Amino acid sequence: METSSHRCLKPEGIRLPGIVGKLGRERRKGQQGEDDTIVKWTKSHNGEGCWEPLPYKNQQQNLLRLPTREGAAFPQGSLERSLAAHEPLRPLPRAAGVEAALPPGVCSSSSSWFQEGSAGAAAVRAPGNARCRLARMSLPSSAVKFRRILAQFPQELSFAFAYGSGVFQQAGASSGESENNMLDFVFAVDDSVSWHKMNLSKNRNHYSFLKYFGAKRLSNIQNYGAGIYYNTLVPCNGRVIKYGVISTDILIEDLLRWKTLYVAGRLQKPVKILAQNENGKLQAALSSNLKSAVTAAFLMLPESFSEEDLYVQIAGISYAGDFRMMIGEDKSKVMNIVKPNMLHFQKLYSNILQDCPQVIYKHQLGKLEIDKSPEGQFAQLMALPRTLQQQITSLMDPPGKNRDVEEILLQVAHDPDCGLVVHQGISGIVRSSSLIQSAKTTLTAGLKKSVIYSMKKMYKMSKGWLRKS
Repeated sequence: METSSHRCLKPEGIRLPGIVGKLGRERRKGQQGEDDTIVKWTKSHNGEGCWEPLPYKNQQQNLLRLPTREGAAFPQGSLERSLAAHEPLRPLPRAAGVEAALPPGVCSSSSSWFQEGSAGAAAVRAPGNARCRLARMSLPSSAVKFRRILAQFPQELSFAFAYGSGVFQQAGASSGESENNMLDFVFAVDDSVSWHKMNLSKNRNHYSFLKYFGAKRLSNIQNYGAGIYYNTLVPCNGRVIKYGVISTDILIEDLLRWKTLYVAGRLQKPVKILAQNENGKLQAALSSNLKSAVTAAFLMLPESFSEEDLYVQIAGISYAGDFRMMIGEDKSKVMNIVKPNMLHFQKLYSNILQDCPQVIYKHQLGKLEIDKSPEGQFAQLMALPRTLQQQITSLMDPPGKNRDVEEILLQVAHDPDCGLVVHQGISGIVRSSSLIQSAKTTLTAGLKKSVIYSMKKMYKMSKGWLRKS
C-alpha cells in the first residue's frame, strides 16, 4: 500500500481537529505492519489538508485508527479502496458502535489516572507495557464548544484543560446556571514569551494595561506567585471565559513538588483535557499529582471512611488556607463539587485505590480502610511531595535544631495529630500562593475587571448562605 503524502486523500464531511501527526510514525517503533493502518491529517504547502495513510500494526481489531480526540474508525481495506478509486474515505456510522483508539497523551503504559477528555474519552490504566485499551469516543456538543474557543488562541500548547462550575455542574446550581457560568481554562506552553507575543497579535484586547509592556514583561509577571497569568472576563464565542497561561516546566514542578498547589490542586479534581502533546515528563507528573493527593488525604482521614469522604478531602486540598474561602467563595464549595461528580472522581482515582497496598478498597460498598499504624503513616509521609514535607518539617522542628527530615517525619507518624499537621502544611503552601496570585490578578485583569470579578464571587457566596438558611 502506498503511504506517501502525494497519494493523500481529502475526505468529504470529516472535520476532526487536534490530530497529533507524529503519533503514527513514532508511537510504536519496531511494531509497524500491514494488517492495520493509521491515517493522519496533514497540511500541504498550499494550506489545504488531507489524510495520509501510515502503516501501523494493531492486534486488537481490524479497524483503521485515527489518532484524534474525536476518533472516527474505518473498516480494514477501505483506505486502500478509496485511494485506488480516488473517492472520499467514509467512516463507519457512530450508531454501529465502532470503538476508536484513545487520544494520544491521555493514556500511557505507566498511567493510572483518568481525566475526562474533550470528547468524554475514558482513559483507562494500562498495566506494565500493555497497550492502552480501547474506549468509546464521541463528539458531544460540549467538545465542539471547547474546540471553537480553543481555536481563538495560538495553538502552540503543550497542555490545555477546562475546569470549574462552567464545565462540571455543582450542587445547588441548575443546568441553566451552569451553562451561563464563566468557563475557566488553563493553557500550558513551552515558551511563554513567544505565546504571549502571538496572543497579543491575535487577542490584544484580552489584556489589561500590562499589554503595553510587551510579551517579555508579561512572561516575567506570569512567573511570580503561582507562575500563571490570568486574563479574566473575556467574551469568546458567545461565552465569558477566564484563561490562565503557565509554563510547562513550572506546571510539571507544581505537579511533582506541590510548590504552590495552584494548578496542581485544580488537576486533582475532574477536568476536561482539550489538548496534550506527547510529553512523557508531563504525563508522569499528572499521574504523580493524583497519587500524592490520595496519600495526603489518607493521612488526614480516620482508619475507615467512605469514598465521598475521600473525594471531599482531596477536593479540599487546593482550598486549605486559601483566604478566598473566607471572603468570596461559597463555604459549601467543596461538597458542591464532589456530590454531583462522584462518578468523575471514581474514574479519576479508582485505579490508584485498587493498586494501593495500604488500603482495602470495598468498591461495591463505597468504603475504604487504611493502615493508620505509625509505620503505615511514616511510609505515606515519606511519599508526600517535597514542598509539603518541608512545610511539615518547619512546623515541627524548633529553630536551631536542624534535624533530619526523615527523623521529623517519623516523629509526626507517631503523633496522634498527624493529620492536623499535614493539613497545616498544605494550608501554608496554599495560603502563600493564593495571596500572591490574587494580588497579581488585580494587575493582570485591571481594576475594573477585578472589581466585577470580586463582586461575582461575593454574589455566589451570598447565594450559598441563602441556600443554607
